[in-house]
Amino acid sequence: MPTLVEGLHVVNTETVPGFTVKEQLGVVSGSTVRAKNVVRDISQMLRNIVGGELPQYTNLLVESRNEAFSRMLADAKARGANGVVNLRFATSAVSPGAAELFCYGTAVIVE
Repeated sequence: MPTLVEGLHVVNTETVPGFTVKEQLGVVSGSTVRAKNVVRDISQMLRNIVGGELPQYTNLLVESRNEAFSRMLADAKARGANGVVNLRFATSAVSPGAAELFCYGTAVIVE
């Protein structure tokens, strides 16, 4: 079943189950660039020595993913969409210690 988020049907497939795509409105996207924190890096390096999850980095990625996703939804709403298909996330390094998290998909009108 599609996920309804802020009034939009959001799926990572080409179609929204139970609906027909009536119109494609183009690619929508949202991104955020985040930098590591020196204090956080020191504590996480120490944790890395003994192993296990690096919770500060996990939290940073969750926040980044949510921000990029929210910005993509805003782009879709601004185009008058009621759905987003083919949702994807990508990352890229923009400088040492900083990375972009990019969220994109195709805005659609479904009925």
